[in-house]
Amino acid sequence: MRNELLLIVTLLVLYGSVLLWFFLFGTSGLMSFTVFATIAANIEVLILVQAFGMEMTLGNILFATTFLVTDILSEIAGKKQAQQAVWIGIAANVLFVLVSQSWLMYVPSVNDWATPYMQAIFSNTPRLMLASLAVYAIVQVFDVWLYHKWWEFTQRRSGDRRAFLWVRNNGSTLISQLLNAILYTLFAFYGRYDLPTLVSIVLSSYVIFIFTSLLDTPIVYWARLIHEKRQAVG
Repeated sequence: MRNELLLIVTLLVLYGSVLLWFFLFGTSGLMSFTVFATIAANIEVLILVQAFGMEMTLGNILFATTFLVTDILSEIAGKKQAQQAVWIGIAANVLFVLVSQSWLMYVPSVNDWATPYMQAIFSNTPRLMLASLAVYAIVQVFDVWLYHKWWEFTQRRSGDRRAFLWVRNNGSTLISQLLNAILYTLFAFYGRYDLPTLVSIVLSSYVIFIFTSLLDTPIVYWARLIHEKRQAVG
């Protein structure tokens, strides 16, 4: 149960951090969190673990927080701000790939001990980063677009712009996360693992994404409440 407990604690800490960064720094905090989450997830995804009876890569929860961030931004700041967060995440990852690969070009000192470990980790980074950038761009742009399509639908049906947040939040994220699980697994791991392992990664990733997507809905409501209280005071 160690892995399961760690995943649950990680989820609570990261979702709480998204809300805390928004409370402390506003939309700038959400933009910054996107940079952190996309870079850290692409390193963490190298680790394969067993949890909840499934084999899965780490990084799923961090990737899930990026969908939470864009949903909050869509809800309280609009489509343009949400899309900007996506492009900021992509730009940060491109720069990180370039910088991390430059580390491997240096001739280490005779007293160096870290280079072999850095090579073991970051020699795999370009493929994962490129896969992530491609999938992240496709899926996040799709998610932002779908969120606002759901918003148009719920507003037409209810006549209330604020109503049915949970529909647009889950309706966009659950579909986008399925696309994310399939595309990322194929781009990043095809040829590295056999087909049963790939299928297992897709299924386990999506199970995690379903869980994280349903749990992020209260966070979006809470973030909207914080935003509305600030507007009332301001």
